Amino acid sequence: MNGRSFAGAIWLLARLRLLRLLNMTAAVQFSGGKRNAEGKSRAASRGKKSSRWLLGLIVGAAMLFAFTTMMRTSVLNLHCKFDSTQRCVKLAATHSAERMHEMASAHLHANHFSPALAAAATLMLLLMWLVSFLLPLASKEMAQADWDLEWLVTLPVERGTLLWARVLERSIANPTGILALWPLCMVLAWYGNHGGWAPLLGAAAAFALLMLAALMRTLADTGLRLSLPASQLRNLQALASVLSMPLMYVGISYSTWSNNSFTLDWARSFPAWTLWTPPGLAVQALTAATTTAALQAAALLCAQVAALLLAGMAVLRHQLRGGVVASGAREAARRGKSAAAAVGPQRWRIGTVLQRRELMLLGRDRNFLVQSLLIPVVLIVSQLLVSGRFSSITLLGQNQQMMAAIAFGIGSYVLLLSAFQSLNTEGNALWMLYTFPRPISALLKEKAQLWGSLAMLYPLLVFAIGLAYTPDFNWPLLGYIAIVLAGIPIYALIAVSLGVFASDPQAQETQARVRPTYAYLYMLLCGLYTYALYAGDWLQALAIIILTAALALALWQKAQDTLPFLLDPGAAPPARVALSDGLIAAMLFFVLQHLVAMLMGGAPGRLSTATFAFAIAGGTVYALVRYLYWRHKTAGIPVIFGRQSGAWAGTVHALPAALATCAFGALYMWLLRDTPWWPRQRPHGLHLVLLLTVLAAPLFEEFIFRGLIFGGLRRLGGALPAAAASAALFAIVHPAVSMAPVFVLGVCTAWAYDRSKSLLAPMLVHATYNAMVVGVQVAL
Repeated sequence: MNGRSFAGAIWLLARLRLLRLLNMTAAVQFSGGKRNAEGKSRAASRGKKSSRWLLGLIVGAAMLFAFTTMMRTSVLNLHCKFDSTQRCVKLAATHSAERMHEMASAHLHANHFSPALAAAATLMLLLMWLVSFLLPLASKEMAQADWDLEWLVTLPVERGTLLWARVLERSIANPTGILALWPLCMVLAWYGNHGGWAPLLGAAAAFALLMLAALMRTLADTGLRLSLPASQLRNLQALASVLSMPLMYVGISYSTWSNNSFTLDWARSFPAWTLWTPPGLAVQALTAATTTAALQAAALLCAQVAALLLAGMAVLRHQLRGGVVASGAREAARRGKSAAAAVGPQRWRIGTVLQRRELMLLGRDRNFLVQSLLIPVVLIVSQLLVSGRFSSITLLGQNQQMMAAIAFGIGSYVLLLSAFQSLNTEGNALWMLYTFPRPISALLKEKAQLWGSLAMLYPLLVFAIGLAYTPDFNWPLLGYIAIVLAGIPIYALIAVSLGVFASDPQAQETQARVRPTYAYLYMLLCGLYTYALYAGDWLQALAIIILTAALALALWQKAQDTLPFLLDPGAAPPARVALSDGLIAAMLFFVLQHLVAMLMGGAPGRLSTATFAFAIAGGTVYALVRYLYWRHKTAGIPVIFGRQSGAWAGTVHALPAALATCAFGALYMWLLRDTPWWPRQRPHGLHLVLLLTVLAAPLFEEFIFRGLIFGGLRRLGGALPAAAASAALFAIVHPAVSMAPVFVLGVCTAWAYDRSKSLLAPMLVHATYNAMVVGVQVAL
């Protein structure tokens, strides 16, 4: 094969792999197209409309910006530590870290990299190179057969050409490696005074190192697959998972300003001879003081990379000299117990059949065991080590809020690596779950219960360690423990639900079957929940827990609707009233009230302003929701007058509920009259108060909280749990002093709506209760 055909074959195969990667990640979607008028074949099913590619593009750009900022901060911190320590410390103490970084940036532009700083940058680049090699290796199932390679060797192309193409496409199609190497190389080129050429020069240096990472990955997952059994390959993959996380933490640890980290001592004592390795030559080429020195370093880098690639190709040819398949795809197994021996008295077993099966698979697959249960611990320990605060673990119990945040962080991260992967772990056997005599949603619920129970062990262990070193058990700590232990099962359900939305069973590659965007969304939601630990009032923490639980139920309801259509690329669930509609409508309702009040120019607490803002916001939300329901032909829309029951039936069901709520409310107000919480001033503008409380509030609030929220919850379970949950949501949006009677009002109105199947009954109950409250306030 001549050089032209050799290069053409490599380019063709590499382009094929890149197009496949783009199709797998949905970065490019092909739609439309002209149909063949003469063709008689059936057109392919139209895929589901999705804008996930835009969200993925935004997230990718944000991650690239974040990594670039982090690497810039790391280089400037190292420059301050090694070259101008006293000045930086003084600026950091007297001004701010931003002012210190501005000074360090200007100084680094004016003075080229010192040998110590170049060696430290070489260490950073080496760590990021190891991450670009280990993380992709850990994300691919090494024990499975490499069907791509087996298909490629059937092509009329020499094996050497195939191997070169494989290394080339793995160099380009490595998002993890690009995020790890390109930002750092770009920052080094920028401070090497290359100006606008920094992105291109950084990309060239990163590509040279990515070629070596691709070669090492090919040697590991292609060559070792032929010589090692499946069990050892899984152990190797688990080892790569464990090593990649601490290395990444060490690499990014220099972005924090620390004076007592062992990583800083490691960078300070990194040997100078490493500047002549490929990472060191890349640093020299990007930061050299003269063009001649930069070209010399670049030439040496190209020579070393070429030599290593040729040597690696020789090793690969030797490994593949006998073919690309060492044995069949089926692994060896031990003979199981006979059926006769298995017959015996039934004994108690932990969990359900599916949960015992998950535990059995977890014990067999060491890689999944390490990734789901050990990696979170490794992350926390690595963070403590690189920050130089590992000895402060004995002080964990002194800051109880921080201890609770760490406990919830570890537990929620365990759920991300386990419950979030509930569908993905089934692999190609996912379709079998649809053949069981139980709905797949019930099976996923059992998985959520299992992983929630396992994740609960980590917060308990953190609290036990903190109390062991600081035995100070008090009431605030009990509240933190309750918040954390309540959050774990909630986020287990959120993780499973988001895992359904993130799942793509049609993807051929295992790592492409989970869309990473939803993993980032899950971590964002976890960060929002930690606010409950720092809330100043227990009512705020309770409100966050209730709202998060409602969000979990809304996501689970959407997941239940999606699951029956998950395997069909062209079908989507029919539109039905859901809990998420009610939550969105409630949020929009309260936001619009404040916006309308601001636009009206009146004080938000003024009665006339509040009345008109309430009416305008309620009418807008009602009209918008009804229009969207009509537009999407949604089923189950709440109506004021039921089709099977008219105004008389609504009044009949409203009467006992109104009597119960009024009796409880009157008794509550009578008990409250001599307390500091009783309003001392009578309401002014009685006609506006009655207009707001008796007419507007029942009309709009019942549509949202009973018609949408209770109606959505009713599809998830029984009437009593749905009534209690909707009443809790209804209560937390009211003042704290009125939460108890409002909760009773929510339960009674939900009962009336469930019995009458119309909104008239809860509206009458709500109006009667509000009229009673206004009357009692005026009378007392």
